Amino acid sequence: MAKPTSVSDFLAGLLDLRKSSNDLDDRSIAELCEALLSTEGQVSGRRIAAALLARYQSMDEAGKHAFFTHLNDAWDVAPAQIKELAAQYDEAPTPENFAALVTAAEPRRQELFRRLNQAEGATAALVQMRVDLLDYVRDDPNLRRTDLDLVHLLTSWFNRGFLVLRQITWSTPANILEKIVAYEAVHEIKDWEDLRRRLHPEDRRCFAFFHPAMPEDPLIFVEVALTKDIPGSIQNVLAEDRETLDIDAARTAVFYSISNCQQGLAGISFGNLLIKQVASELSTQLPHLKTFVTLSPIPLLRKWQAQQSLETLPVDTDLAAHYLLNARREDGFPYDPVARFHLGNGALIHAVHEEADTTDKGKAQSGGVMVNYLYDLSQTERNHESFALNHTIAASRALQQKARSMGQRLNTQKTETSK
Repeated sequence: MAKPTSVSDFLAGLLDLRKSSNDLDDRSIAELCEALLSTEGQVSGRRIAAALLARYQSMDEAGKHAFFTHLNDAWDVAPAQIKELAAQYDEAPTPENFAALVTAAEPRRQELFRRLNQAEGATAALVQMRVDLLDYVRDDPNLRRTDLDLVHLLTSWFNRGFLVLRQITWSTPANILEKIVAYEAVHEIKDWEDLRRRLHPEDRRCFAFFHPAMPEDPLIFVEVALTKDIPGSIQNVLAEDRETLDIDAARTAVFYSISNCQQGLAGISFGNLLIKQVASELSTQLPHLKTFVTLSPIPLLRKWQAQQSLETLPVDTDLAAHYLLNARREDGFPYDPVARFHLGNGALIHAVHEEADTTDKGKAQSGGVMVNYLYDLSQTERNHESFALNHTIAASRALQQKARSMGQRLNTQKTETSK
């Protein structure tokens, strides 16, 4: 990735970029930033914001990196000033002293991002801007300060109060359906006929969250299969020749694929809201549904197995159960990211299945093993609190027994190896 190699290169990238065909303001991007936060910006903010975004979008990689470096350093807080104002507020907690402290404690770049959002299409542009920023943060961790400010604002702008739940059907406009195909991250949608099989039959559903500022671009979507029983194989769920189930016979809603669509919103969670709202929506539409489960991948099982030097063991349901209950990060939460997500939502680990995903991806990740997370809506709040506060993992008795069985096998193996 291109980066400024010297102070002169940085200044050239930051200050010498001039107007593009979409930008009639010939001031430098640094001057536009100052203008947007000035009195002029209060009067002509929309125009200046549009010019600034156009200038940013016309930059090359070095110029964009220089822009974020400038915001990170020149538009940061002044710790000495904050310390002084905090002492004044401690001595006299007046509204005036409080306002002064809060103003000083917020980097100017936060207000810049707020004012940038005045321009038409700015919300989507800022989400894309964060995609660029995340790339630079990998090589330049100090830019994480600016990323924290942008995440703070995006979290506010994309909170639940602004999100709109929409069902995706075969009649949904083609430009949105194309994005569903492109964004599917769990089970690839091969073609339009494959998509039709996931949307059109009466025993299939798809729901997505949208934001009013991005009405044609889904933020996250979930695919749902309505079945009689809890499935143990994604091949059966997605089989081309399967028979459509009479909707009145459905008793189970299976969340078999959840895909985040916006890289620029990484770290801002919508999945927990989506699952719970879709479960509520389906309960209203189909009151005879009794069970809400996932059919989920176990993406890091084989990686963990290799780290533990357990490659000689077959990847079976006992090993998967042991992994899901006992493989932990240093902070005490599960090693597996999908487990952290569903357990954090208050789900329970219900069952694991061999030969559940026979694709190359499924074999590489988990030896083909998949897991059901059960959403008992009467227990999710309690499970969530136990998990968040005590790292307690809710699991069925059958799964706990499998984990114990594998623990005994591992202890026996360890004992024999040490002899």
